[in-house]
Amino acid sequence: MADLAPVHLTLLMGRRIPVPVPQEVTDALLSAQVTVSAGQRSGFQLAFDLSKMGVLRNALLPAGFFDPETRVVLVVTVRGVPNVIMDGICIRQEVGISNEPGQSTLTVTGEDLTVLMDLEEKENRQFPATSPAARAAVVIAEYATYGIVPVVVPEIFPQVKMPTEQVPSQKGTDLAYLNEIAKANGYVFYLDPGPAPGVSRAYWGPEVRLGAPQPALTVNSDASSNVDQMTFSFDGTAREQPTAMVQIPATKISLPLPVPEVSVLRPPMALKPAPALKKTVIKDTAKKDAPQALAETLAKAAESADAVSGSGQLDVVRYGHVLRARELVGVRGAGITYDGLYYVKSVTHNLQRGSYTQNFTLAREGLISLAPVVRP
Repeated sequence: MADLAPVHLTLLMGRRIPVPVPQEVTDALLSAQVTVSAGQRSGFQLAFDLSKMGVLRNALLPAGFFDPETRVVLVVTVRGVPNVIMDGICIRQEVGISNEPGQSTLTVTGEDLTVLMDLEEKENRQFPATSPAARAAVVIAEYATYGIVPVVVPEIFPQVKMPTEQVPSQKGTDLAYLNEIAKANGYVFYLDPGPAPGVSRAYWGPEVRLGAPQPALTVNSDASSNVDQMTFSFDGTAREQPTAMVQIPATKISLPLPVPEVSVLRPPMALKPAPALKKTVIKDTAKKDAPQALAETLAKAAESADAVSGSGQLDVVRYGHVLRARELVGVRGAGITYDGLYYVKSVTHNLQRGSYTQNFTLAREGLISLAPVVRP
């Protein structure tokens, strides 16, 4: 697989610092699958040929080369451009032994480095006089030895309280706490591997729906098409309009808070956003202060904003690039209703010898793109 052009796959493994694997491991690699999805932990699966007299079965496997906690980095080079598509940890291995020659396999399954943040539960860890963003930075900094670099965006509604009033505390794992305080502010937390092997960016902030889009996905355009087929859907019940009640200090009077505009977190991409048909009430906000209640209301509104979705599969050699999740991409050839910019919600990389395809899902808040022309 590593010798094919224009796609070149590099596999690195190691306990703490990943290094290029021996040639025998590269030769035995049958397939690799990597799934990256917004809102979920990224994962990978590697399949190896486990021949009876091979080095994997008789030396590397008994020596613990593929044991859990082994770090795995996958780098795909397309047309000379390297892309780190996974930096993770092995958590499971399966061995299938067959009487048929060449049918015995070793399957290694793992998840990205956030699995390291989900191994130890912490009880009542306190953060006096610190904002959610400051707490996130402190927690992420503990994993710097793995090449994890924090990128933390301050919350929209400041929420710093005096120690005499309230001391924020963490209960549970670091990953659970990072996701908890991110979700409460309408933010996300994830690891983005790269740009160099062994380095990851720990992002805590709003979903990034800005910046230069990736090369467009073109369908139904004869020789210009780089995607054979795409499917789109519009769910009219997806979007919700949440409300929250807050109590006026020193009284028992509760008043509804105005719903913040979702575009504060994510710039609009559609000319006709889906209407909010569902009306919901956020519980347990009456005794919270206004900034915290506003943040939770905005988070709930953003969570259900995407009513339009698209899906398809592309051949990377034909597309000429690696489509990346959590970034923007344009669509052309689907008609005025569904053409335009989308947010790439998830991507699944499927690599085999002579083949590299990607399954993808796209999302945005409504119909008819605000961008009149899709580039590049």
